[in-house]
Amino acid sequence: MQRIVLATRNAHKVGELRAILAELGVKVDLVGVTDYPDVPDVAETELTFGGNALLKATAVAEATGLPAIADDSGICVDALNGMPGIFSARWAGKHGEDAANLDLLLAQMGDVPDEHRGAQFVCAAALAEPGPDGRRLVREGRIEGTLLRARRGTSGFGYDPVFLPTGSELTTAELTPEAKNAVSHRRRAFEALAPLLPL
Repeated sequence: MQRIVLATRNAHKVGELRAILAELGVKVDLVGVTDYPDVPDVAETELTFGGNALLKATAVAEATGLPAIADDSGICVDALNGMPGIFSARWAGKHGEDAANLDLLLAQMGDVPDEHRGAQFVCAAALAEPGPDGRRLVREGRIEGTLLRARRGTSGFGYDPVFLPTGSELTTAELTPEAKNAVSHRRRAFEALAPLLPL
């Protein structure tokens, strides 16, 4: 079974992607970079989700000598010209401060009428194989929706409590993890990438 390294130290992300790939019938030995402690962290310096995902996957593939996959994702708000976008995790200034990021976004959208509160969760998934001739591939998944004016739900993270997917009566923070994964932008991105993975 082909070993593939997911460019993350987050065990939850590794488990989630293992489940997604298993549902898609993809049989690989997926591990995180915690199995390779000498792999350095990769700064996300590109200006697109795809660029950042490919940067991380390529660095991990070269460091481990194994195929690597990575993703980058965020929320893109129509009224903010696609922002926060790649800056979603650090919109309020520091990386990963979910409550502050959400508070800032709600404040920025305070005067925007309901008909202009469209948004998308976007994820780019990348595959990089080691060596100069290794493949470099990126696929994107997205889920359309609307930004609410107040939080609803306690599941999920980030902007989930204010994102209402199109056609749903529940925010992504009100969906069960299984229901969210079934329609998520991350699943859609890796579903597009899965047939291209080395097996």
